Amino acid sequence: MFGYRWAAEAEVSCWPNVRETACGEGDLIFTTAGWLGDAADNCLPKCAGTSAAANDYDFARSRPRLELKPATGPTGSAAVALLSLSLLLTCCASRPEVGALLANQEFSAVGKDHTILVATTRERDPRPGTYFGGERSESLSYATITVAVPPNHVPGRIEWPTRAPGNPTTDFVVRDAAYLDSEKDFVKGLNAQLAMRPPGRRKVFVFIHGYNTMFAEGLYRFTQIVDDADAPGVPVLFTWASRGHLTDYVYDTNSATAARDELEHTLRLVFASNAEEINILAHSMGNWVTVEALRQIKISAKLPPISKLGAVVLAAPDIDIDVFKSEMRRFGKPRKPFFIIVSRDDKALRFSDFIAGGKARLGAYSNDAELTALGAVVIDMTDVKADDPSNHAKFAQLAEIAPEMREVLARGVATQGESDAAKGQGTLASVVEGPGGLGAPIWIVRGNQ
Repeated sequence: MFGYRWAAEAEVSCWPNVRETACGEGDLIFTTAGWLGDAADNCLPKCAGTSAAANDYDFARSRPRLELKPATGPTGSAAVALLSLSLLLTCCASRPEVGALLANQEFSAVGKDHTILVATTRERDPRPGTYFGGERSESLSYATITVAVPPNHVPGRIEWPTRAPGNPTTDFVVRDAAYLDSEKDFVKGLNAQLAMRPPGRRKVFVFIHGYNTMFAEGLYRFTQIVDDADAPGVPVLFTWASRGHLTDYVYDTNSATAARDELEHTLRLVFASNAEEINILAHSMGNWVTVEALRQIKISAKLPPISKLGAVVLAAPDIDIDVFKSEMRRFGKPRKPFFIIVSRDDKALRFSDFIAGGKARLGAYSNDAELTALGAVVIDMTDVKADDPSNHAKFAQLAEIAPEMREVLARGVATQGESDAAKGQGTLASVVEGPGGLGAPIWIVRGNQ
């Protein structure tokens, strides 16, 4: 049983410095000024004046004017946790909700352009430089957007402009954007980009973003990944109607669920195109809609040319582990293994775990042997230092070492001097050493069969 309690009043600064108490290892600690993390974090101040039992979730009311009255039951505790996580992740930064994608047509000979095809269940937003909002549409919409990455780009990061339309020498900027009138125009644009590639390299790279993601954020994140990985495929962004607000977790969950048929339809369009290979990357809650869409395709009476399916990468999946096991039992062991990127220090998934009644999320699951038995290869990034305070977006840093990853995965992930016991019985493990800022090693674990 998960519990929470109000702690004594505590001093709070930007990240709260809370007076010392006896918190247990792994306790999650919240204040109205933000999520502190767990007692294992190096810079974590201990929660105030309680004797927290194992697995309790503690909240400390802080000095700022914002005050919350204690609420009883799971709804009250979840609401406080949600507010706390919201304040941590948003801090004082603004979000690119309106006008962030105004086109910058200033000539620049530097940087690199990427043309992204978009399929979305979001409603169109008529405000200049916005294109799509967070409300749901009853039908799919399509667009094409060219984004330029600046020459000073740091792998794993997005150089957001301080003001739209941005500076192409220092910022991510939109070069050109247009709605597409129909799915025929979408497929025509996809085939046109594929035709620019030689036979054997006509690939498509589909990305499905996660919870709490505004349209501009999903677009720029995908562009960053494409650029960092030097991905050869035509980039296709499937963006569902996330409102981009942490307090809309339930709305986002329902939006993702409602988008299953539309993602299935989009994938069928891509399979029916002139693509030779389709690779899929999903993040966070986007994994729920992705696995459901693939499951629907697999059990349908009309299968697309499934031999075109390449890699399926599930990054920090916000899926109940029991639900995932059920999906995979129905899906069957995939012809090619799914790659699951996990991190056991993912604070956003701990929040999801909390509001889901303590059920483990796939992206933080610790039993590698169970996952490999389902036909997965586990990519464990727990030891990698994240660029974001929630440790939820480490997958974006992985693109920097894409060539090394491809090499290791291509040779079958053999052992490299580490015992099988180090990553669980019945598994084999390899290590990819992260270059530059990535620093720590990444474990790659597969089944021993």
